[in-house]
Amino acid sequence: MKFALAQFIPVVAAIALLGGCADTAEPPLPAPLSVEQASTERGHELAEHFCSTCHAIAATGESRHPVAPPFRTLSRNYPVNDLAEAFAEGILVGHRDMPEFRFEPNQIDDLVNYLQSVQDHRSG
Repeated sequence: MKFALAQFIPVVAAIALLGGCADTAEPPLPAPLSVEQASTERGHELAEHFCSTCHAIAATGESRHPVAPPFRTLSRNYPVNDLAEAFAEGILVGHRDMPEFRFEPNQIDDLVNYLQSVQDHRSG
């Protein structure tokens, strides 16, 4: 059985057309955040809003206030999970520049998740 080239032209054209459509399709949506990732993102937003004026809240950078420790170093002096109670009761510290903060339970979870995410576990 012999096939003429003319029989394949419509098939090749259809494949090329469909391939061209694939190139113009919208890019895929990013994968949804996990519950923990979403919590960490909300915690970052809280840290930005309430803490970044004085503290370095990221994994790098220096704090703007000389006595405000960078968030990434908190685990050197405190178990970060233990800060949840302080966030619930209101953080009070020995210097007058730090305002008192009280957070709701879901905000505390978010902020602690964020703090855990930026910890530098190297010594010193």
